[in-house]
Amino acid sequence: MLDRLLQIDTELLIFLNNLGSEQWDNFWFFLTNQFSWSPLFAFLLFLIFKKFGWKNGVLMLLFLVVLITFSDQFTNLIKNTFERLRPCNTEGVIQQIRHFNYKPSSYSFYSGHAASSMTFSFFIILLLKSYYKRIWFLMLFPLLFGYSRIYLGVHYPLDITVGYIAGLFFGYLFYLLQKKFKLTSKFSKKITV
Repeated sequence: MLDRLLQIDTELLIFLNNLGSEQWDNFWFFLTNQFSWSPLFAFLLFLIFKKFGWKNGVLMLLFLVVLITFSDQFTNLIKNTFERLRPCNTEGVIQQIRHFNYKPSSYSFYSGHAASSMTFSFFIILLLKSYYKRIWFLMLFPLLFGYSRIYLGVHYPLDITVGYIAGLFFGYLFYLLQKKFKLTSKFSKKITV
């Protein structure tokens, strides 16, 4: 059963990866770089500070750092437990996917890009959905970020999917922790929108 699932995962990767073309390569390289998303992060921090004030904003920023660090370190624990090679480093697969001068050496399962981006995005959505109705568009970030990893042949679709599931779980968990500790109301500031 597991062998069949991994075979389907590999076939899906090969299919999706081979949909790429040279004219789109730079676009997906741009999207896979965390720093390319800096304007989005700055905008979201602006929304947080605008809604919750400076003291709560700083508290929330520190909480986000803990959230991302936790997600990243948990991902590394899982990767080092399963030790699944990346497709770009796997004999038999590398010959069937597009080649790039980009071959991370860490393990593949599950995707840190998918997990961290979904953890961050889902947490922010839950935090701000009552104030900004269009915040759900933020889900485009992890979807594009995760797909870029398949496009570049550094993750299998299953790596991305499980990363998303872990990200949803951790985003929700950290949202509940934030509510329990009442981080957004510690230094309550009345704001009228």
